[in-house]
Amino acid sequence: MGIVNLTPDSFSDGRGVVKSTAWASRRALSLLAAGADFIDFGAESTRPGAQAIAPDQEIERLGEVVKRVRSRTDAPLSVDTYHAATAAYVLDQGADMINDVTALRQDWEGEAGTGGDGEMARLVARHKAHVVLMHMPASPARMQEHPVYQDVCRQVWDFLRAAATYAEGEGIPRERIWLDPGFGFGKNFTHNRDLLAGLPGLARLGYPVLAGLSRKRLIQDALSLGVGERREASLTLAVLAAERGARCVRVHDVQATARAVGMLDALRLPEANP
Repeated sequence: MGIVNLTPDSFSDGRGVVKSTAWASRRALSLLAAGADFIDFGAESTRPGAQAIAPDQEIERLGEVVKRVRSRTDAPLSVDTYHAATAAYVLDQGADMINDVTALRQDWEGEAGTGGDGEMARLVARHKAHVVLMHMPASPARMQEHPVYQDVCRQVWDFLRAAATYAEGEGIPRERIWLDPGFGFGKNFTHNRDLLAGLPGLARLGYPVLAGLSRKRLIQDALSLGVGERREASLTLAVLAAERGARCVRVHDVQATARAVGMLDALRLPEANP
């Protein structure tokens, strides 16, 4: 999954830069040419410390980028949003997936499976779209304030299982529900390490797993590398996630990641016959 950020405060591809529909369209098509299977558009930053924006501002940033890219490719297009109004807008433009960091809660502090007012779930179901349910324990502005878990894998897996059960109850078929453990979202280095080690347990729940580790803070924590120096470490994390059960990895460096994960796939041993 190639990342296309339309936020002016993106930590990875330029702060203070206003990104047009034309720029985002070119970026998306170039990532597809480089080997991306999905594109994920984002117009609101959810980095640690980020402040929320209103749906109309998010929609203004997105413009008609989904419509423009949809007219040029059949590749799956995802939009990273937790606003139902934004989801309705991009689904009408031809988006195939909603990547929801609140796991359909529509609020920051609710429990998994509450579903907020249910509007987002109903939209996804009505459009026969896919949805990514991500674990994040608090808003981006607060999520890194001393995160504490008794058993991070068990708690995250339980949360996502409940969110998936809720989504199915709202009419979203199981095969269209993806689970994302939320690396870097309300987790410290040890939590992220443990989640990566335990990723096969999440895959065993039977839903496709999405892992977003590209250029994340855990690389800085481990190797003291700035954002622009994290390419090789991001590749290592992508391969580890794929080896441990992730169906898809969300990345910035598409071509290099596609080659690295492609080599992993080529080396996988066929399962022994019983």
